[in-house]
Amino acid sequence: MSGAQRLIVTALILVTVGVLGLMAASMAQSLNQLTPLPSPTQSPFSEPSRESPSTWTPTPDPTPGSTLPPQPTFTPRPTRTPTQPPTLWPTFTPTAKPTPKPLPRPPAGSPPYFAPARSAGQTPASLDDFWAGKAVWVIDAYDVGLPMGESDTVYRGGSEYWSYLNASHQSAGVVDSCGDPVPFPGCVTLWKSTDGGRNFVLENPTCLFPCASCPCDANDHVQQQQYPRVVFDAGQAYMVYEWEARTYLRTSADGVHWSGPALVPDTGMWYSDRQPCSEIESIGKHPNTLRGLQFDCLAGGPPGLVITGDLLYVFIGLGQAPGHMGCLVGDKYAGVNGLRPCASSPLFGSALDYGPLDAVGTAANAYFEFRTISSADVVRSGDHYYMVYEGTRGPSERYTRDDQFALGFARSAGPAIDGPWEKYPGNPAITDMADNWGIGHADLTMLGSTTYLYTTTSETTRGRYVLVHR
Repeated sequence: MSGAQRLIVTALILVTVGVLGLMAASMAQSLNQLTPLPSPTQSPFSEPSRESPSTWTPTPDPTPGSTLPPQPTFTPRPTRTPTQPPTLWPTFTPTAKPTPKPLPRPPAGSPPYFAPARSAGQTPASLDDFWAGKAVWVIDAYDVGLPMGESDTVYRGGSEYWSYLNASHQSAGVVDSCGDPVPFPGCVTLWKSTDGGRNFVLENPTCLFPCASCPCDANDHVQQQQYPRVVFDAGQAYMVYEWEARTYLRTSADGVHWSGPALVPDTGMWYSDRQPCSEIESIGKHPNTLRGLQFDCLAGGPPGLVITGDLLYVFIGLGQAPGHMGCLVGDKYAGVNGLRPCASSPLFGSALDYGPLDAVGTAANAYFEFRTISSADVVRSGDHYYMVYEGTRGPSERYTRDDQFALGFARSAGPAIDGPWEKYPGNPAITDMADNWGIGHADLTMLGSTTYLYTTTSETTRGRYVLVHR
């Protein structure tokens, strides 16, 4: 390289260095005008400060009877049209009328099905015949399409029957009036049969009672409208059902559109230090439960309902361990405001103890209703009122659910409801006591000389029995 060329290269290098220096200075000045970055100990995405877990003190649980702290306020979602199924849940389409199923062979090791099928030539019998030992219950329809649950089936004329049944999204795809799935045990739904009560279909898988606003909340009771009982009387329908041991009454002009709920006074469960209760209402000692853990007193639970003339009768469970069948009566036009205890309440009670701890089957029959007596369904036949009810012996093991139950019958000693009652000497009916297997809740329906009983026919089916001569 010549001397001239070296001078030219040197000049170019000096010019380039100068330009880069000017650019660096300009960038530094611009950066100095920006907000400085946080220090290494401070995150630009840090959350608002929270108390350390070591300094957090939990709020103590309220003592029974104390005032609960205010609940947070939630902004309700926009109201949705109930007729449009929610997009997050599959559309529930009622199934076609099922073909009656043959009686299956019971699984190995389990009890047989509860009763034989009806045979040709067997004639209808009355409840008087049953009481006298001249009649038996046989299966008339093994599976009527109702899901497992608690129902009340009423005759609506011609070949039409309606069944009011508490169902959930789990059991029948039921949603509330806002379109949200209903949790178990569910709300009251209306099932219909047009073939004489042999097959039922849920035409609208929506709670029968609409919520006051959307979304539904605890005041709407959609999570538990259980054990409905319905009576149609003189162009008016009446319904009672249970919510958390309380009994509610509703009325309707057509059996489809119902009034709001009216609480039957003094029903529910409570602690005795808040309000004393009678010995009949007291929850006593049970070998497999903790007394007082679930309150000390009970007047309510799964109810029953009868209307005769202008009198409305409501049947409720009283106490536990031992249980009793209670009775309220009042002017049907006054609704819940006219109800008062029957003169003969309780109508009857249970055995006074749980019995031998290891008793099962036939050996436990005498104690099948020790814990609770409830869910009465009452009809008039001849000179007596007959009642079918659920008796619960209670848990078979410590702190488990009530898995021992069976079906009982009782009747008035004469033609008056508010008078002495007697229990069927062959209780429990249809099947012996068993653990988590048997018949409990049932509903009676009479049509002419025929008496039907809707209840469990197997572990997975609900069907219809008919009373026939032996």
